[in-house]
Formats: sequence, structure tokens, C-alpha cells
Amino acid sequence: MNTKIILLVIGLVIGGLVGYLTRPQATELRVGPVSIEVQGSQPAQGGGSLTSGQAQHVGLFALVGALIGLGVGFVADRRR
Repeated sequence: MNTKIILLVIGLVIGGLVGYLTRPQATELRVGPVSIEVQGSQPAQGGGSLTSGQAQHVGLFALVGALIGLGVGFVADRRR
């Protein structure tokens, strides 16, 4: 397989894992069409479903990890 694709996937997985482990502690309350989300400054502990803010946090970290992995893939491919 292509080095860039492998490193892109590795970066995506590592970024997603780091984002999940560092997601902020949050509570989401839904009453009809109104949704209120309260976040703390500590990392979340335990399981449970992700709130929309936490999902955005994990997605952003995964995106950054994928971009870093792709960049490293381009550098590694260029050195050959």
C-alpha cells in the first residue's frame, strides 16, 4: 500500500484516540427543541454517550492527526 495512505489512517486513529481521551466533561440536556450543553474544564471520566461538543472535539483531533499523518507521509515519500 501507499505510505501516505497508511500514515493518514494511523494519524486519523491516533488523533481520534487522543481526542476521545481528552474530551471535555459535559452534560447535555434536551427539552423539546431546546438543547443545553454544559462543559467543565476537566477531561471526561467513564463511558457514556458523546455530546455534540465532545464529538466535535474528537473529530477535530482526528482531523488534525490525519493531516499530520498525511504530511509525514509526503515527507517520507519524498525522501525515497
